[in-house]
Amino acid sequence: MSFMRSLCTMSHELDNRPEKKHYRSVRWTLRLVKYPHLVKRGHHGLKALRGSGRAHSGSRHPDGSDGRRPPVRSESCATIMASEVCTWVVMEDGAVVEVGATIPMSLIEDVPADAEMVWPPQQLGAIALPVEAQNALGIDHMGINWEAHGHPPTSFLTQHFDFHFYSVTPEEVRAIDCSDESKPAVLPTGYVLPDIDVPGMGVLVGLCVPRMGMHAMPQEEVTQTEEFDASMMLGYYGGRPIFFEPMVSRDLLLRRADFGLPVPSLAGTPSGVHYPTEFRAEYHSAGDQYRLIFSGFDSN
Repeated sequence: MSFMRSLCTMSHELDNRPEKKHYRSVRWTLRLVKYPHLVKRGHHGLKALRGSGRAHSGSRHPDGSDGRRPPVRSESCATIMASEVCTWVVMEDGAVVEVGATIPMSLIEDVPADAEMVWPPQQLGAIALPVEAQNALGIDHMGINWEAHGHPPTSFLTQHFDFHFYSVTPEEVRAIDCSDESKPAVLPTGYVLPDIDVPGMGVLVGLCVPRMGMHAMPQEEVTQTEEFDASMMLGYYGGRPIFFEPMVSRDLLLRRADFGLPVPSLAGTPSGVHYPTEFRAEYHSAGDQYRLIFSGFDSN
């Protein structure tokens, strides 16, 4: 309540200042109340907002507030197939609270169901993360791939989207040719880097895909036969981590329902690169869009 009271007090004071035109940047932060996931009172919303580690019971200002600055949201957007796709970061007191992407349902619905299968796969597009996320987390950009025919192993042979969040640049991604077959010494518990035999293509070591990288997956999904809904993949190349990826079936996204995925603890990330420990996807009917939300970043 103190957070909302502070917002109302600030808004009233600014509206009564003759020089209020100089306070546009401050008033911009007030508009954050329009983003439901910042003020949501559900379990996930509260957990995310408390992620900065600051106690709410500390010393308070004379006006009754706790001295915390309102969360600030920055975004980076690009047009993909006539739909505006955005990446964003939420900062609170100088720390990253959440990083994510906004995916309009128009993109999910408009992708060609009978798209030609090409090798290497072609990205629908890439969107840089806001500079605040790049600097604080070492996460560079998000690349989106549409898999109209799916791919091996068996459970992934259904239409799905790849949402790759890379810690390397787009130029480095395009240079991946899978000639380096080295694998990391350690994988997260329950994850494997399988060698997959693809008819007509040979063995993909570590399920390495050119212009993507190797794909580590939960071990049970290698032999699973029923179609998957969603899976958290981890990407490697040259023996080091380079991306995390919620891979999501189109059927699941078309249900317009919230869902989540566990994020494994990862070893071996380069210095300055911080992976999330939590992921959830929220469907928002206002705007008809999904928000892919990562939080709980490690302290590597």
